[in-house]
Amino acid sequence: MRRLDTLAVAGALVVVVTVVLAALAPVLTPADPIKNSLLDRLTPPMWVKGGEAKHPLGTDTLGRDVASRLLHGARVSLAVGFSAVLVAGVIGVALGLVSGWYGGRLDDALMRLGDVQLAFPVLVLAIAVLAVLGASVTNLILVLGVTGWITYARIVRGEVLTLREREFVAAARALGAPDRWILVRHLLPNVLPPITVVATFSIARTIIAEASLSFLGLGVPAPQPSWGAMLDEGRNYITTGWWLALFPGVAILLLVLGINLVGDWLRDALDPRMERGM
Repeated sequence: MRRLDTLAVAGALVVVVTVVLAALAPVLTPADPIKNSLLDRLTPPMWVKGGEAKHPLGTDTLGRDVASRLLHGARVSLAVGFSAVLVAGVIGVALGLVSGWYGGRLDDALMRLGDVQLAFPVLVLAIAVLAVLGASVTNLILVLGVTGWITYARIVRGEVLTLREREFVAAARALGAPDRWILVRHLLPNVLPPITVVATFSIARTIIAEASLSFLGLGVPAPQPSWGAMLDEGRNYITTGWWLALFPGVAILLLVLGINLVGDWLRDALDPRMERGM
């Protein structure tokens, strides 16, 4: 358990540092992230021969500062990750509460709708929708949020099916409490722990999905920096400009790993069925 706590602290530290750097990106960036300077194109990092201190992580094919684009790209990844999970969580929790509480045809209709959506891979569905709506941060958040609701709905529905037979719910109904009061004041607080764990892991998956869509050119439109778009550009210059793909790739790896470590700790901390001291 002590080792897990250490890893969770390390993961939380990575997430906090990333959030702080993203928030302070306009102040910390050494240059304009979208300004071209063809005379400085493909300048290597400052510790490599030919590098310059004014471009600590080098420049890309258009002479734009990689460090500046990396910091501003973090803002996009975090904004999309947290916003899309918030949208999916709100929709999924609300539908899961209603489905599990009322049951019947409404429950069947919502679950069948979820089955139909799960029949399509998330990225394939996102690609199809974004190809029609167009690439933008707003569309990206909406698509990733709407396609992720079913996970939350199924978990909440399962919890509600169990909780609605408990004594405290029966007591509330006997006292004449309306359905809305029972759902919000009695059932919702009891389903939040598993939802918190799922949301944490979903943030990591959403960040990867955003990077994948940006890599394919369907995420954040150019010239706005994005880690996925930076990877797409860098893959063609692995031998001559290795830093173009290395730094955004490492940034995605560290952030996703940090979030997963925090989620792993939350799962153990919030699930009373987990054995302690293992």
